[in-house]
Amino acid sequence: MLGLSPLEIGIVALVVVLLFGTRKLPELGSGLGKAISNFRKGYQEGMAIDVTPPKEESAREEKSSSSDEKDR
Repeated sequence: MLGLSPLEIGIVALVVVLLFGTRKLPELGSGLGKAISNFRKGYQEGMAIDVTPPKEESAREEKSSSSDEKDR
């Protein structure tokens, strides 16, 4: 596994526990898991990004732009 011996992995684990404490480790693990799943999901969906606003926002923008035109 990445050329690391069990002793080196143990030392890295000990340093992580010392840095973050035992209470933060579950939060870090769940955050890392969510980040990995979101990355995989984004990678599988491809590079298509939908930037069109939802209908509610576009309706508000149309109303505000029409009121701006009336003011002129």
